Amino acid sequence: MATLIVWALPSVCFGMDGLTIIEHRVIALFVFAALMWIFEAIPIWTTSVCVMVLMLMIVSDAQLKFLDYRGVQELSETFGNPISYKMIMASWADPIVMLFMGGFALAIGTTKVGLDLNLARVMLRPFGTRSEIVMLGFMIVTAVFSMFMSNTATAAMMLAILAPVLRQMPGDVKGKTALALSIPIAANVGGIGTPIGTPPNAIAVRYLSENIGFGTWMVVMVPLMIVIMGFAWFLLCKMYPFKERHFELKIGGKFRKDWRAIVVYVTFAVTVLLWSFDKVHGLNSNEVALIPLAVFAVTGIIGKEELKEINWDVLWLVAGGFALGVGLDKSGLAEHMINSIPFGSWPAVAVLLGSGLICFLMSTFMSNTASAALLMPILAAVGKGMSSQLADFGGVSTLLIGVALSASMAMALPISTPPNALAHATGNVEQSDMAKVGILVGLFGIIVGYVFISFGTKMGLL
Repeated sequence: MATLIVWALPSVCFGMDGLTIIEHRVIALFVFAALMWIFEAIPIWTTSVCVMVLMLMIVSDAQLKFLDYRGVQELSETFGNPISYKMIMASWADPIVMLFMGGFALAIGTTKVGLDLNLARVMLRPFGTRSEIVMLGFMIVTAVFSMFMSNTATAAMMLAILAPVLRQMPGDVKGKTALALSIPIAANVGGIGTPIGTPPNAIAVRYLSENIGFGTWMVVMVPLMIVIMGFAWFLLCKMYPFKERHFELKIGGKFRKDWRAIVVYVTFAVTVLLWSFDKVHGLNSNEVALIPLAVFAVTGIIGKEELKEINWDVLWLVAGGFALGVGLDKSGLAEHMINSIPFGSWPAVAVLLGSGLICFLMSTFMSNTASAALLMPILAAVGKGMSSQLADFGGVSTLLIGVALSASMAMALPISTPPNALAHATGNVEQSDMAKVGILVGLFGIIVGYVFISFGTKMGLL
């Protein structure tokens, strides 16, 4: 209903002189996407599909040819320029979508041969039996996995490993809370470490004019990840001290040595190395991401059933966000909005922190991917229009990467992210505890994050 109201409103209500019919329709589509993503009246990925189909139906050149829109424009300059249907449909196969598909394939392969579980066992071994240090070990391992695979899958795996430990602590309520909270926090924070760690990162990269290397991203964001993780660990230790000082981890399994496992081990190592040193060999991260998909498909490690395990809903959601960006850009609405809003008179700091806090708030109550998909196209246009004011703070890169970071820092509620929901489902985390820790860690991460990102962009790394 709200979308229809926006559609029917006179153009003068939007405060932009010369708003075209096409631009008006894009605004209505944007309102539709925002409401559907916020209230989840339908699954969020289906909203993306609807957005793309509606764009093809009401603003693309393919569906408007029957109007002879060139003739219409001669009669009415307010009609605007229809968007190429090829550009809209190309959002399905955007390089960033392919990047995620390759990342999902890599995660499926490592899980199938037990590489993830065995790496967790090996990586946790050095942390001994002291409670606080073991919790730090869980956080580090969770964060490392979340850099390269789904944070939801990582959290599910690590909570499964943690389950027997929690059962060994019947009287240590605060200790259980600390351990259960450490997993979603580490999963969410770990996602900022690489461009594929979480969808908002990839969306930000997509809207930046310069291609950011996988390795250079990590040079800036991994130290930031470590700082935020250290603060979160310290906070958990102080707020929820352990009653039991020691406990022993028992994780079964051993590294397989069959040919399929060896293929996965080698492919995993080669892919991570190629991602890390992309500036050396020249292949970008999107191209490298398809290597594990091809190798696993050819060798039979991934078949028809395994393909079903790819998070297609995430891919469709991201594609829908990109399609909205195409609509805002190619219809001329983004430029129209910039010219109508006096961003040039706003302090750059207000734009940077304000956009981050808006994304933080939105992502607390809705999908962080959906939040980024809504905000990135607008902020990319805003950043382009006020690039000179943002230059002292690192430019457009600081603006967009800061928003991606803010999306990942939203972890105050069980509904904020799937890892939060999984942790809450263990029964060891109250919503009030999650809110207290999530808000403190989130705000700390945003403040420190903008400092790191600004420094990184000035150094030419981002």
